[in-house]
Amino acid sequence: MQIEKLHHVQITIPIGAENQARGFYCDLLGMRETEKPQALQSRGGLWLELGDMTLHLGVEDGVDRGATKAHLGYQVDDLDSVRARLQGAGIAIADDVAIPGLRRLFIRDPFGNRIEFVQLL
Repeated sequence: MQIEKLHHVQITIPIGAENQARGFYCDLLGMRETEKPQALQSRGGLWLELGDMTLHLGVEDGVDRGATKAHLGYQVDDLDSVRARLQGAGIAIADDVAIPGLRRLFIRDPFGNRIEFVQLL
């Protein structure tokens, strides 16, 4: 057996929060929603794409998403423009320990999921 690549990542949002997720992930971050297979549509949530990356937003209540350091990391070409866009949208930004070769910042999505943006130096 050999793993070829990561196919997708799934995080969760609260039940019924799909429109709010579209506003954040599609409108603010620029991801594109793709149609879920018919067999899965009744479960709620969204499937999103950005380039060759696929993100599944499943629905789940009763989870404290803000209590974990688990996160998604998005590589960007201009961290300053990302920072400005997020600040303009009223998103709280947290910086972290510097890592050689990277500039980075962290946010939480509207549901508490932690997200890191990195720019390679």
